[in-house]
Amino acid sequence: MEINIQEMLFQFLGGLGIFLFGLKYLADGLQRTAGDRLREILDKFTSNPFMGVLAGTVVTILVQSSSTTTVLTVGLVNAGFMTFRQAIGVIMGANIGTTMTAFIIGIDIGAYGLPILALGAFLLFFFKNKKVSNFGQLFFGLGALFYGLDVMSGGMKPLRSLEAFQDLTVSMSDNPILGVVIGTLFTVIVQSSSATIGILQQLFGEGLIDLQAALPVLFGDNIGTTITAVLAAIGSSIGAKRAAAAHVMFNVIGAAVFLILLVPFTAYVEWLRATLDLNPEMTIAFAHGSFNIANTVVQFPFIAGIAWVVMRVVPGEDSVIEYKPQHLDPIFIEQSPSLALDQAKEEVIRMGEYAYKGLEETSLYLNKKQTKHSELAMQIEEALNNLDRKITDYLVALSSAELSDEDSHKHGALLDSVRDIERIGDHFENIIELIDYKNSNKVILTDQAIDDLNEMFDLALMTVKQAMKSLEYMDREEALAVVQKENELDRMERSFRKKHIIRMNEGLCTGQAGIVFVDMLSNLERIGDHAVNIAEEVLGEKESL
Repeated sequence: MEINIQEMLFQFLGGLGIFLFGLKYLADGLQRTAGDRLREILDKFTSNPFMGVLAGTVVTILVQSSSTTTVLTVGLVNAGFMTFRQAIGVIMGANIGTTMTAFIIGIDIGAYGLPILALGAFLLFFFKNKKVSNFGQLFFGLGALFYGLDVMSGGMKPLRSLEAFQDLTVSMSDNPILGVVIGTLFTVIVQSSSATIGILQQLFGEGLIDLQAALPVLFGDNIGTTITAVLAAIGSSIGAKRAAAAHVMFNVIGAAVFLILLVPFTAYVEWLRATLDLNPEMTIAFAHGSFNIANTVVQFPFIAGIAWVVMRVVPGEDSVIEYKPQHLDPIFIEQSPSLALDQAKEEVIRMGEYAYKGLEETSLYLNKKQTKHSELAMQIEEALNNLDRKITDYLVALSSAELSDEDSHKHGALLDSVRDIERIGDHFENIIELIDYKNSNKVILTDQAIDDLNEMFDLALMTVKQAMKSLEYMDREEALAVVQKENELDRMERSFRKKHIIRMNEGLCTGQAGIVFVDMLSNLERIGDHAVNIAEEVLGEKESL
């Protein structure tokens, strides 16, 4: 029988495309259905490495992507929500959770792919309810996944009579390392272990590859999936690089150990297949699950060792933004409300220092155009939002305690200051978005406009720093200086707006650049307003604070 290479290739690539689209749609639907609580799950349930494994498994089952879980974990390590050792546990759990896709594929409902897809489309297009739409997306993704596999399977069937493919499978059976290399390279190209495992399930299901050759490919798939974390870590923080290195190290060690144990592991999978009467696709799913669970069990006791090695392979200190409050102990609310207020004030001062740092990073982003500055500033903005909620909740809880008049005034002043500091974060976030717009749309600001912005940035930074200093030491002179600087910021904004209009009239500046420039000025001026609000708390409530 003559093989139509073009038809076979088109079916395989088209099926792979539909499969990957379905996988992404399924993952998005699962995330939306589960709600935006994935980060909270990782934060709350990673108190020790064992809980980290469980949290990593659950979150990866929900998002259907070990890479997404790894990225979330990196963010939490950078934020100080979890230690690097806990992160290794989460990465181990992510490897277990990602096997769920193989089990879904192993369920023999491929013939119902199109009806499931149609159900999803019906729910998406004919219902406006958000929850129903999320379920629609989930079903549409699941149906596309099964339909894509079916199309791929049709494209792979002719391989049975292709002599070169038969020779390759024989070579993989004789040389397991070749299978590992093929699995690794293919997953690196596709950047989805779920896709390559799915293809492996179809090859095994069609009898195109035997178990002895399939298992090394499976090990290689697990190594290849680390490429996403590696690519994400390039040019990123040390925390991101360490998480990627831990991911690679864990999967490479696992593949090496199971290559050595290939004969007994193959016998174990054959025993599972016979005992549980598994279909070929489910056999690979159980092999995948068994490999990742056993790999985690074997390496779990050595988490400290893995962390030690990784921290020497990727040395250096990383800037950590602590999202969590450092001083808000609930025990003081009942036992010593006055001390609780002092604790809250310490946290407010720390929050103010973050606001200053975020504004500083925003200024650096404007001038250097390096995304590391915008990423750090946005991380700080998230920390400000979190601290705003935590400090406000603490102060609200404290309001029910018996407070003296002096402490009541102090309590109100701190509540107002927290809100102002959080708003400073909102304004430098607005400026970052304006800089992003400027860079992506190649909007050119004149040298004079950049100089004006830098002058206003410098004054805004000084104003924020002095406002926090006035609050920390209850210094009237510092507070009065803040009021003067804010007046200067107002005057600066008016002056720079006029100069901008002159530049536009002279044709030196475009309207697009003008909008960006004026909006930046406006946000910097508003930062000054919030700084002076903090200073006025000092001036108006000096005796109480």
